[in-house]
Amino acid sequence: MNIDRDTPIWQLTLGEFIHALKNANEPPKTEQEPVRENKEYVHGISGLARLIGCSTSHAARLKGQGIFDEAIIQRGRKIIIDKEKALELFNNKK
Repeated sequence: MNIDRDTPIWQLTLGEFIHALKNANEPPKTEQEPVRENKEYVHGISGLARLIGCSTSHAARLKGQGIFDEAIIQRGRKIIIDKEKALELFNNKK
């Protein structure tokens, strides 16, 4: 039974009203990507360098170019990098 959301309640039959009440608590069915709970992070430029296998100076240069902007959370001098996202961005760098 598909009831239009703009239909006033007084125009519904008792069966339609009960059906609407039962379905009101169900979340809308949409396909979403599964949420990954255990994200792995590396810390600092040295962690990024170990992750991609290069020197810290080269890792700093790549970070400065903005390649990893979507994977980096930075507050002041503290840098936290999402491993999976950083590797994905590094592979799509070209």
